[in-house]
Amino acid sequence: MNTKTIVNNILMSGVLGLSMSASAYESFQGPTELIQYDPAKAFESYTLFSPFRGQNTYLLDMHGEVVHMWAYPKDISVPTREVVEKHARLLEDGSLLRALNDRSGDGNNVIYQKVNWEGEVIWEYDETRHGYGAHHDYRMIWNPKLQEHTLLYLATRAITHEDGLALGLDPALRNDYASRPDGIVEVDMDGNVVWEWNISDHLVQDVNPDALNYGVVSENLGKFDPNYAAGVSGDWIHVNALDYNEDLDQIVISSSAVSEIHVIDHGATFVAGDPEQSIELAASDAGDFVFRWGNPCVSNTGDCPSMVMDGRYPDNGHAQLFFMHDIQWIRGKELAAPSVSDLPGAGNFLVFDNGARRPGPTFSSVLEVNPYAGDMTEGNYVNEIEAGYEEVGGGQGPATKVSKQIVWSFNSTMINAFYGDYISGAQRMPNGNTFINSGPNGHFFEVTSEGDVVWEYINPVGDRTGDEYGIYKIMTDAAGRQFNAVFRAARYAPDYPGLAGKDLVPMGQITEVHTSESARPDR
Repeated sequence: MNTKTIVNNILMSGVLGLSMSASAYESFQGPTELIQYDPAKAFESYTLFSPFRGQNTYLLDMHGEVVHMWAYPKDISVPTREVVEKHARLLEDGSLLRALNDRSGDGNNVIYQKVNWEGEVIWEYDETRHGYGAHHDYRMIWNPKLQEHTLLYLATRAITHEDGLALGLDPALRNDYASRPDGIVEVDMDGNVVWEWNISDHLVQDVNPDALNYGVVSENLGKFDPNYAAGVSGDWIHVNALDYNEDLDQIVISSSAVSEIHVIDHGATFVAGDPEQSIELAASDAGDFVFRWGNPCVSNTGDCPSMVMDGRYPDNGHAQLFFMHDIQWIRGKELAAPSVSDLPGAGNFLVFDNGARRPGPTFSSVLEVNPYAGDMTEGNYVNEIEAGYEEVGGGQGPATKVSKQIVWSFNSTMINAFYGDYISGAQRMPNGNTFINSGPNGHFFEVTSEGDVVWEYINPVGDRTGDEYGIYKIMTDAAGRQFNAVFRAARYAPDYPGLAGKDLVPMGQITEVHTSESARPDR
């Protein structure tokens, strides 16, 4: 898809004298906040985001004006470090669900909070269990078996070197396997752990025949080979995003270390009123992947990415993802208009592929994937290799294999116009548009299904010194990487229940609300 500049109805604030044919392209400095807006094609909504280096979560209207903001707690704020972990969500009851990094003491803990419209904390949960480390993504869900809300969040669980060897990790690859395999935890509103899942319980390996998980990797697609590549380390698969499908009672995770998405059957492993049995089931074969997609190299079922002809030409093999964030089912609940039951592409997966590990030229893309045989609600997934590929290009190098399960995608023709090498996300709008956050650059934009850019915004909130804000009308090359980064941004329709009865009077642009800040970052 080509990125096209939309010049109709461009609105700019505080940038008089600049060309009105603004678009995202390579430059050393440019205006922040609203860059372009086409009311006839954009989806009317509100944008929520929490700048990594800021002090507030902001809710903006389509003109880039602040209609509400929630202050970060000052007692856990540390200069140059992220307070939010990693974003916030507006819930249907009008409260804000957020996660905070508590670095006020010696630890590096994550606290989950619900705060009301006025910013008062009305619920809080703190993961304090020894060996666990909460991080990245989380979601408040409606658990259909409990018939109540619960919180899902990502969390690692520490193991020793000896634990790792017992799991069949290859002793020839590492001298120390003390690590923190990644997983998911679910707690109820009283803070009780009611279910949890960890990757270390779902392994297959072909190194140690004495281990119980010994087997043929390619014949066990529901399990993960911990000896893939150079062996596991750190948090093993590094999950950076999760989503929940209430219709299927399934969870999908983005495993960025191996560039795969994995689907887990929550419903088949959850027993209401029995957390112990639920955790036991989740650790059994019932908790294995029911679907995986993105990099068949990991399961020995497809060709791996490589470089050919002395490194001059990339070969993507069968890989479709090259380090990604923000996997989700396209759905009408929570983030889109509640009156729309079937969003365009409803039930398909939407993936932000950062592309940072792509052979050859690197660029980011957003992919819509239909993995099903039949309707999504039937839950019949088609193996990605069996679904097949189209071969694109070729010439002197190998042709690129593009999965037939990809039904829509977006990337820029100018790779320097849209490239977010980490974090980032995307969301489908009720009118068929897709809202995209190129996170490292604080670059939000909305594209039509044809690839026309119809709304574009640059986050003006950058790094700060001490307790002072860092808010800039102009962003320059001096800002550097991560300066005005945003992990995720979300859109909410005007009739979203969480906005009902709320005062949404525009206060002005962020740079107008905070008027004493620098005009631009300096070296």
